Amino acid sequence: MKEYITLSRFIIEEQRNYPGATGEFSSLFSDITTASKVVYREVNRAGIAEILGSTGSINVFGEEVQKLDEFALKTFVGVLSRGGYLAGMASEETVSVIKMPDDVPRGKYLFAFDPLDGSSNIDVNVSVGTIFGIWKRKDGEGDASEEDFLQPGKDIIASGYVVYGSSAMLVYTTGRGVHGFTLDPSVGEFILSHYDIKIPEKGKLYSANEGYYNRWSKAMKNYIEYLKEEDKEAGKPYSARYIGSLVSDFHRNLLKGGIFLYPADSKHPKGKLRLLYEAFPLSYIVEQAGGAATDGKRRILDIVPENIHQRIPLIIGSKRDVEKFREFVEKEGE
Repeated sequence: MKEYITLSRFIIEEQRNYPGATGEFSSLFSDITTASKVVYREVNRAGIAEILGSTGSINVFGEEVQKLDEFALKTFVGVLSRGGYLAGMASEETVSVIKMPDDVPRGKYLFAFDPLDGSSNIDVNVSVGTIFGIWKRKDGEGDASEEDFLQPGKDIIASGYVVYGSSAMLVYTTGRGVHGFTLDPSVGEFILSHYDIKIPEKGKLYSANEGYYNRWSKAMKNYIEYLKEEDKEAGKPYSARYIGSLVSDFHRNLLKGGIFLYPADSKHPKGKLRLLYEAFPLSYIVEQAGGAATDGKRRILDIVPENIHQRIPLIIGSKRDVEKFREFVEKEGE
């Protein structure tokens, strides 16, 4: 009989390697899975539940807030804020740090997340997901401030994402490998399905929005043209695969190998993706899986945020592919 290892059991066994563990981290992850199940249920019934479309409001980035964005935000905040293990939460959907309820103790963890990445595509049935990162508060008591969240990505203690597609899959790392768990609806549990994920050192896929080609730097244009060249020995041309949902594009490349590129361009010279909620968590995962992530010049995890809503260029994926992109940047002196 096949052994079913649940996410909660896996985390408990993993914590045995950490003397002095209090169980707070296990409780935090238990609540993350609960919130994820609720969001997945709502995503699956969105078409018949009148929850598609915009709320009519605009978030801090000037983007329309989708109804499912708002639902996912409220769900995660509602579930995680009552546990007593967080000092604060930060999300791209809110202007400032989210405070914990007055009657709940302040914990030692900080939780930064994108509640529903790719939500603008939900009405055309494209997979979406939740991305999150967890840090420890350096010092202080009471409510966490924005300054508490301005830690480099290398100080992250855990990160993960949940893909809400044909099935729900949660992928996470605590710095001891990357593991994937698929939701078994029959028992309502996330079951270990992908142990110790390793991204191929070199891929055959690239993911980029080529509609922005004319806005790109010379190095970016040259790199994309390089990937399209016929060279059987070098495994080229690469195949283009771009969903437009970061979490989905990243998930595919993590399992199959490849590179995702959302560079700076003439309209967004500082990049467009969010450092704290998207780039940091996914960069931590990809490095633990043997890949790499850069903004074109710097390792993503070495960057110290200037504010909680900082944007950043992101090139992430198989290690040799990211290194080759860096060669093109250095050649052009950009």
